[in-house]
Amino acid sequence: MTYSDAISFLSSIRVFGQQLGLETMRALLRQMGNPHESLRFLHIAGTNGKGSVAAMSQSVLTAAGYRTGLYTSPHLVSFCERIQMDGQLIPETEVARLVQTIQPLFSSTPRHPTLFEIVTAMALQYFREQQADVVVWEVGLGGRLDATNVVTPLVSVITNIGFDHTQYLGHSLAEIAAEKAGIIKPGVPVVTAAEGEALEVIRQVCAERGAPLTVVRGGVNRTPLLGPHQAINCAVAEAALRASGLKITEEQMQRGLAQTHWPGRFEIVRQKPLTILDGAHNPHGAAALAATLREQCGNRKVTLILGVLRDKDYPAVCRILASLAARIFCVPVPNERTAAPEEIARACLPFEARVCRTLDEAFQNASDADVMVITGSLFLVGEAMARLKGLRKDAQELRLQ
Repeated sequence: MTYSDAISFLSSIRVFGQQLGLETMRALLRQMGNPHESLRFLHIAGTNGKGSVAAMSQSVLTAAGYRTGLYTSPHLVSFCERIQMDGQLIPETEVARLVQTIQPLFSSTPRHPTLFEIVTAMALQYFREQQADVVVWEVGLGGRLDATNVVTPLVSVITNIGFDHTQYLGHSLAEIAAEKAGIIKPGVPVVTAAEGEALEVIRQVCAERGAPLTVVRGGVNRTPLLGPHQAINCAVAEAALRASGLKITEEQMQRGLAQTHWPGRFEIVRQKPLTILDGAHNPHGAAALAATLREQCGNRKVTLILGVLRDKDYPAVCRILASLAARIFCVPVPNERTAAPEEIARACLPFEARVCRTLDEAFQNASDADVMVITGSLFLVGEAMARLKGLRKDAQELRLQ
């Protein structure tokens, strides 16, 4: 099996959609010899910031000399971004081998595994083979019924609670917090920066399960990642690493944080024009992007290239971001769930927005921008990153996001 064959197969699995629950995941892992049982984890959930906290944690652990696995989703350009060891992407040949190895096991599971379940199982097998000392383990969606929730970690992290994936997680902050608090295990330390009613839900679950709770407030951003919100993310990562019980010196902590790299999150990819990629796709993320633009760009004129998924709260995203832009170009996202550019433009009213049929058309119209910001979806950020950085762009890999 080639890498292209593996991606084609994984792409075909998307037909099974999103199915939450742990029975199939556990059945699949039993057939694989339960690879997760020989590994240690930092399990990270949250509405926003979990990727940044994961990247910071991985960087510190690697700096401290631990063989560190990192599992995140979605990818931006290459599928291999999802599974990393010591900051190195899994080789394409290993992806092909793992798909071929796991494929015959599907006939013995309660239902056909979803794409995320298969990739999660692949990651666990790879980390066991690589003899990872510790794995930074990001939740895919929610927590309680997410495929990653088969592990008992060193520490459970819930970065924050906001509105996203409400069709799966509930329509109140308390309901969403209860789903994310599903990753809390008896006696395992918990670190969170949640507030209000969401924090009270987490506090109650911790009390019921005898899980020591650390609530993080404030902090200092010791990473190269831009934005005022990264201060609290940095503080959460530091608290989680301390709570894990792993031996990390202050020098290793400082050096690891300083080396953190996390693409597509207020990432400046060009200077002329100043071009920024940011994966803000919900109101909380849009507010963080708006604050970072004010901090980093001041009164410079911003041209916004905006593409969103129709199942997100994109009207709220548009309300937050449209007022900051001198010009807005609305584009489709390379995903079947894309909102139509015309719908995005209407959501930007009373601010005028222009409809573009492709990202390239938007780039052409925005070529004279002072500051260009591409945002609204990680799918769009991936497409823009491939285009701007001259990376290989495979349509199937982009759709697999």
